[in-house]
Amino acid sequence: MSGTEKSKAHIEQAKGKAKEAMGRMAGNERMTAEGRADQAKGNARHARHAKEDIKDTFRH
Repeated sequence: MSGTEKSKAHIEQAKGKAKEAMGRMAGNERMTAEGRADQAKGNARHARHAKEDIKDTFRH
């Protein structure tokens, strides 16, 4: 996983956590759900690239 892809995943996760927290504070369920979705996208991006890194390690 390249450094930029890893940082994109971490940014997406952090943005989702912040959005979820703001949604909870404001009582806005839609914003809370969007925050959870952003976190899930970041987690999926991170997992997908981690899997590719493992494959690359065993290929070489």
